Amino acid sequence: MTVRNAFVWGAIVMLSISVAACSKSSEKAAAALADGKVAAAEHTHDGWWCSEHGVPEDVCAQCDPKLVADFKAKGDWCEKHNRPESQCFICHPEKEAEFAALYEAKYGAKPPKPEAM
Repeated sequence: MTVRNAFVWGAIVMLSISVAACSKSSEKAAAALADGKVAAAEHTHDGWWCSEHGVPEDVCAQCDPKLVADFKAKGDWCEKHNRPESQCFICHPEKEAEFAALYEAKYGAKPPKPEAM
């Protein structure tokens, strides 16, 4: 076997391993979503937008429990859905459009649909 053939076979093996690893992690992610769970690694909280809940990260009380007391103190809390009333797209579907407008103003595109309701 020449050095070139060894390199090609090595590349094929590494590619096969990568594909297998990616498909297994994709299967796990799909299974978690099917069970209604979102893996923590998929939602890092390091960006401006919380794609899971459809609001800017800095006001997402569902991701940052430290914000809850402030929303409750302002009377902005939906007890039924355990989130700020101003972010409860279940009770107030029009609020989703308001937050989407913020995203569109910043990025010039529609935001991803919130994953969790």
